[in-house]
This record gives sequence, C-alpha cells and structure tokens, in this order.
Amino acid sequence: MKAWRVVLLTLSFLLLGGCLVTFHEPLASHQAAPKGLVGTWSSKDAWGEPLKLTISRGAGDAYKAVAKAQGKAPEHYSFTVSRHGNRWYLSAAVPKRLGGNFLIGGFDIVDGKQLVIYNLDLEQVQQAIDKKELSGRSIQVPDDNGDGVLIDSPPARVLAYLDDPANSDLFVEVARFQRSGQ
Repeated sequence: MKAWRVVLLTLSFLLLGGCLVTFHEPLASHQAAPKGLVGTWSSKDAWGEPLKLTISRGAGDAYKAVAKAQGKAPEHYSFTVSRHGNRWYLSAAVPKRLGGNFLIGGFDIVDGKQLVIYNLDLEQVQQAIDKKELSGRSIQVPDDNGDGVLIDSPPARVLAYLDDPANSDLFVEVARFQRSGQ
C-alpha cells in the first residue's frame, strides 16, 4: 500500500478503493475541532498491520496529523476542520503529484474513545454531477492511482449538498481508530 494511501485512509482523507473525490476549494474553517480529536489513535490496516495516528494543533486554524504504519516512515499532513449542521468535516490539501486540490471528509468522535473517518462515495458524487446538483468532472488521478472526480462548485453549494438529508448515505466509513494510552 503506497504511503499516501495509508495517510488518506487514516485521515480518511479519504481514499476509497483508489477513487478520489477532490475539490477546488477547502471548506472554510473558523473554529476549533472538538476537544477529543487531538491525541493519539490506533487501528489496523486491511492487512492487520498496526496504524498509529497522532493529531495535534498546528498554526492558525490548522491541525497536524502524523500517520505511522509499521515499517514505513511517518507521514505528516495538515488539515482544517469545520462543523456544519450536525456533521464535522475535515479538509486537506492533496499532494501536487496526485493532482493537487483538496479532499473533504467527515469524522465523528464516539464517546471520546473512537475516531470514525468517512469518505465521500465517488459514485454518488458522480451522480450529483450528472444531475447538475454539483459541478465538476471526472479525472484520472496521476501515477495510475485510479479514477476520480474534481468538484468546482463553490463551498456553500458543496455544504448544501452534503447537509441535505437526502444525501445522508453519501459518507462511507473508511477507518475506525481507538484512543491510545487510555
């Protein structure tokens, strides 16, 4: 598994089956993440290998995530969080080598002990483009990393779509972490 996929999975940033939904703009962030987000989390990847995710405050509104998979060098990423309605979102820059732009995912903290990360379902986002609910286009992710979609709708339109109760199944769980050290 490529190192960037481990990180995208762990933050979820959100890579699902090699398919990537990216956005021209991140969601606005003018608030702190829920208190329980910061800390160390652990899980296992698809092969049963341990994953460790450490989240800390960064500069300004940003947070830093350090993802460590067994036998791999730590990967460092910056992301922002925002809350809209009842849902927490995260936005992160996609590396230039993978086309740039931004990822948007969802997360929940369950009883302060579990961090659940959600990715956007590529097929449903593609259907939203076909129905003109969002504007965007299909893309090929560089380096043979699969198909993707690039959304160019403004953030307000993206949030309206994400928050619509009719789209409640748009998010797919991609990772579940346990709080470490407790």
